[in-house]
Amino acid sequence: MDFSYSEVQQMLQDSVQKFVQKSYDFKTRSKIIESEDGYSKENWRLFAELGWLAVPFSEEDGGLGGSAVDLIVMMEEFGKANLVEPFIATAVLSGGLISELGDGARKSELLEQLVTGKLQLSCAYAEMGSRFNLAKVGTTATVQGDKVLINGKKIAVLNGSNADQLLVVARESGEDIDVDGISIFLVDAASEGLGINSFTNIDGKKSSEIVLENVSVPASSRLGDAGSALSALQKIIDRATVSVSAEAVGAMELLLQKTVEYSKTRKQFGTSIGTFQALQHRMADMFIECQLARSIVVMAAMRLDSAESDLEKTKAVSAAKSRVGEAIRKVGQESIQIHGGIGMTDELDVGHLFKRVTALDIMFGNADYHTERFASL
Repeated sequence: MDFSYSEVQQMLQDSVQKFVQKSYDFKTRSKIIESEDGYSKENWRLFAELGWLAVPFSEEDGGLGGSAVDLIVMMEEFGKANLVEPFIATAVLSGGLISELGDGARKSELLEQLVTGKLQLSCAYAEMGSRFNLAKVGTTATVQGDKVLINGKKIAVLNGSNADQLLVVARESGEDIDVDGISIFLVDAASEGLGINSFTNIDGKKSSEIVLENVSVPASSRLGDAGSALSALQKIIDRATVSVSAEAVGAMELLLQKTVEYSKTRKQFGTSIGTFQALQHRMADMFIECQLARSIVVMAAMRLDSAESDLEKTKAVSAAKSRVGEAIRKVGQESIQIHGGIGMTDELDVGHLFKRVTALDIMFGNADYHTERFASL
C-alpha cells in the first residue's frame, strides 16, 4: 500500500504550511483564544478563499471533491499549528451530515454558504450518560402537525456558541438506546426556548451545553427520513474520527520536534541533555510512535475512500483511533517529562499541544473505547 501523497495533496499541504508559518504563530493563536469568539473570523474567510472549506465536499455539492486522504493532509498541518478555528465542527461534522442527508435547494444553499465562509454550524449529538454511544438519545422530537417540538439537553457541543444553525440529534420514537427512531433537525441558534451555555475546553477551544425547551421547528427542518439518521451520523462521526486522529499526528510530530530542540539547548552536568543516551532512546521511541500513528491514520483514510464494506471501514477507523490514543499518551508524557516543569507553563507551546492531544484522545471515543469496538466487530 502506497502511503505517499500525490502532487495535488503535496500542494494542499504546502498551502497550509505557508499559512501557518506566515500568519499562525504561537502568540497569534494565544490572542485568538482570548478573543470573545475564540476563533478568527478573518482566518475563516481566508480558509474559504483558499478553498479549504470546500475540500470535504464532492463536486456535485459545490466542493472540490476531496477524498478522506486529502482531508487528513490538511488536518495533520492544522494539528501542527494547534488551530482553533472550528473546521471539524462546521465543515466535517455538520457539513458532512448536510451533504449526506440533505437534498434539493436547501442542501445546495446551506453548503454554498458554508464553503464561502458565511455560515457557522454545530452538531449537537452528545448527552449526559451517552458516553460514546450514538444511539443513546434522550432528547425528544414530537410531531405536532407541520411543526416539531424538541426537548432535551446536549453537552460538549463544539462551536455551539458561534453557530448560526445547529444540527440537533433527537428521538422521534423508541427507547433511548434504540438504533431506530433517531432524526436530525436543523435548528436556528436564535430559536425561542433554546439556551446556550458556552465554556472553554482544556485545549482552548469553545464548547457549549445546549438546553432545548419546547423549541418549535418546521417538520421540513428534518434532514433525511424520519427516524433513520443514525447510520449517516455514524458514518460522518467515523470520518471526523480519522480527521482528528490526523490532527493528533500533526501535533505529536511538533511535540517531538520541540522536544528534540529543547534537549539540544537544556544543559545538565555541563552538557546538553540531548547527549544522554537514555533520553535519546526515549526520543527515538517518540519518533517510532509518531510514524506508526501516521501510517495507520493514512491507511484508515484510504479505506474510507475505497469500495470496501462498511464493516471493514469501521474496523480501520477504530484501529487508527486506538493506536493514535496510545501514541498520544506516550509522546505527550515523554515530551512533558523531558521538558520538565517548563513544559506545563502557558508561556511554552508544548503545554498547549499536550492539552490539545489529550482532548483529541477523548474526542469521538478514546483508545479504550475504540479497542473494545474493534474487538467486537
